[in-house]
Amino acid sequence: MSSGHKTMSAFLAVIGSLIAVILGLCVRWPLWAWPILLGALAALAGLPQFLGRRRRPIIPPEHTLEPDLPIPPVERWEKIVRDVALPSRSADYDFLFTAVVRWIPSDTAHGAEVSFAGLAVDAVLQRAADVTAAQLPHRASLVQHQLSGELATMVSDPSGRVRAMAEHVEVVLSDTDRERLDKLATVRKNETVWEHERKWEQSKRAYLGEDVLSSAGSAVVWWLAKNDDRVDRAVADIGLLAQLTAVANDECVPERLHPYLSDTPGFKEAEKLREEAPDTLADHFTRFMTSTGVEEDDPMKLLFARRVAEAAKAAGLDEADTLTRLIDTWEVPHTESFQQGDDPAEGYEEQGYAP
Repeated sequence: MSSGHKTMSAFLAVIGSLIAVILGLCVRWPLWAWPILLGALAALAGLPQFLGRRRRPIIPPEHTLEPDLPIPPVERWEKIVRDVALPSRSADYDFLFTAVVRWIPSDTAHGAEVSFAGLAVDAVLQRAADVTAAQLPHRASLVQHQLSGELATMVSDPSGRVRAMAEHVEVVLSDTDRERLDKLATVRKNETVWEHERKWEQSKRAYLGEDVLSSAGSAVVWWLAKNDDRVDRAVADIGLLAQLTAVANDECVPERLHPYLSDTPGFKEAEKLREEAPDTLADHFTRFMTSTGVEEDDPMKLLFARRVAEAAKAAGLDEADTLTRLIDTWEVPHTESFQQGDDPAEGYEEQGYAP
């Protein structure tokens, strides 16, 4: 208990005793009550001292190794850095870094010889650059949150003289870089869509050209698969399908399908023009081959036709080249009856077509 507390306690004890004596005289207390009053006043005066001794520690604070003194507040320093360019994963695109750098010196003995601000800012920027270098530039918002967590802890710099952190982190891109990235993203998206459309078109052309329109029969089968309940319509459209197949393969409609072309649009006009036009050597030869009854899959048909074309060319006929091109369009399956080095004429004579 301090001296002030002791003085106040004694003063109150004296005042209380006087009040008790005056009250006792006024009411004329009996003689046996005065000793009790004096004892109560003495107990009341000693109670504060007793309570103060109970609260006092066993070992006085002045005799302890670490006196219970107030700890001085830790002094911190800070500096604002603005729009510092940090690298990204894409070349020529930098993040702009803004933050409040805070630090605590660790080596106070050399405080006058070291710029703690420079060490702290360099340490924070190095930690930030390690994060941004692995991120894409259009992820600036995500990078900002990552840096806010990464730089939120005091970490010593490589020299060990300062511990630094950063607060109020902001990461943005320049306006020009953001516009360029937006344009590039739009171009990439359009290119992806165009590439898918091109592949889809190529697939569709391959399906139609190599499968559906590979022959008139394939076209008819495809039409029936699409309209399995319209067989009569399929028969009526054989001529159109045959013409479409011939055009798709740059060929003429086979003669066996000509009866189906009589009702197709433009066929009669084409037939009329062909009848009015003078017959060519190719026309005469085609009718001749039809009249002989030679089957289209006869392996000797192509050999005979080529001999005729060679003879026409040797005779100097003007339409020999046209006849040769016509024969080149004929398709005759290859057989194993003629091996490399054999004379085709021998097989031709064996079939009874001696020239």
